[in-house]
Amino acid sequence: MGKMVSISKACEITGRSANTLRQWEADGKIKSYREGARGHRRYDVDELNAHLGIDTKTEVQIDFGTAIYCRVSSADQKKHGDLERQKLRLLEFCASKHYRVDYVFDEVGSGMNDKRKKLRKLMTLAREHKISRVVIEHYDRLTRFNYELLVEYFDSHGVKVEFVETVLGSSFESELCKDIISLMMVFSAKLYGKRSKENRLRMKDLKKVGMA
Repeated sequence: MGKMVSISKACEITGRSANTLRQWEADGKIKSYREGARGHRRYDVDELNAHLGIDTKTEVQIDFGTAIYCRVSSADQKKHGDLERQKLRLLEFCASKHYRVDYVFDEVGSGMNDKRKKLRKLMTLAREHKISRVVIEHYDRLTRFNYELLVEYFDSHGVKVEFVETVLGSSFESELCKDIISLMMVFSAKLYGKRSKENRLRMKDLKKVGMA
């Protein structure tokens, strides 16, 4: 089974209307697969190509478009234009490669935070086979640690991750220190919160014993 696409993307690939695809399906010429709670139609690209008489072994791989992802760690960096300059560099890189950019994500947040909204949206696009590649400035823009795991995730959905710079910028050490301090503050807050809760429960038990 090849890459699964929505009916709109299948129309784009085949050059046929949605009604034609539904008719092909009704005639048993192609199959559709259902995904998600709402059961949206998904089509296998290899099956579509086979029906159109296209040899997928020699055919140029279909480009589903590109998403660029930009990130800075602080609002101060965004205020000074770092985020915008990063975005422009990525757009220029994509233009030089003749990549069609369909999605542009920019985000302010720690590279240690795996709950970033824009990053999650990027992963959803990959899962739904709406992009062929993700372009970032350098690997730490995507995540501080476990970069290879994220790359493997994207690769499992047929999405290639490209980064423009192989050498980290001069701000890397500064941002990393801020991220580590932020991480320590979170753990400290959780630790003190746990201890505070335990102390409150202990005092409550002592009061009960005193009242007995």
